[in-house]
Amino acid sequence: MPQKPVIGITGAFIKHNAFMEGVYVHHDYHRSVAAAGGIPIVLPFINPEAALEAAALCDGIIMSGGEDVDPLYYGEEPHPHLGYTNRERDETELALIRHALDHNIPLLAVCRGVQILNVALGGTLIQDIPSQWSEPLQHSQKAERSRDTHAVALEPGSWLAEILGEQRIRVNSLHHQALKDVADDLKVAAKASDGIIEAVEYTGSSFAIGVQWHPESMTATNPLMKRLFEAFIARCKKQ
Repeated sequence: MPQKPVIGITGAFIKHNAFMEGVYVHHDYHRSVAAAGGIPIVLPFINPEAALEAAALCDGIIMSGGEDVDPLYYGEEPHPHLGYTNRERDETELALIRHALDHNIPLLAVCRGVQILNVALGGTLIQDIPSQWSEPLQHSQKAERSRDTHAVALEPGSWLAEILGEQRIRVNSLHHQALKDVADDLKVAAKASDGIIEAVEYTGSSFAIGVQWHPESMTATNPLMKRLFEAFIARCKKQ
């Protein structure tokens, strides 16, 4: 039997109380990877060196959601509505992204993940959509996590459009930051009706795609999001 691909998932930080704190990964990531035929493992942010050692175990990597990216890494001062940041996580993930791209390890970047992917390659971010974008949609939805709340238009010829077989899809939305200046090595693959960038793809030889929504929380009920995970896992099997 062929070995299933091992998929490393980066973690966010959570603190329950003074005695319980550490790396957190929403179980929807684990479930979606397993359902698509992969073996999920958690990649804690210890330091960049440890992250690169962990990357050697992985056939693919998912950059998960979570904290805001520190604007230090894209040359801006903090906006008043900037949320919690974790520089240890930022530095670990920046190193991990560059390593993955240099070593042809497929990347799927989700929510915060697409943001730090853009920053790693030289792009910038909108620090707070409600106060920095004209007439935005509700990108931080009030509905349950698994529910789609707005549409995005896919770019013809993009990897997303090819895999999903659609020009327009509906997604969930749980973010207050977004891509501003897109890095030169990325191309836009999807946008919301208000102009916010919803997906990008790497233009180099390595495979990397980033989506602003949370497909992992829709795979159980949405065939298109399930297809996205299956296509990513299939890509990891080719390495």
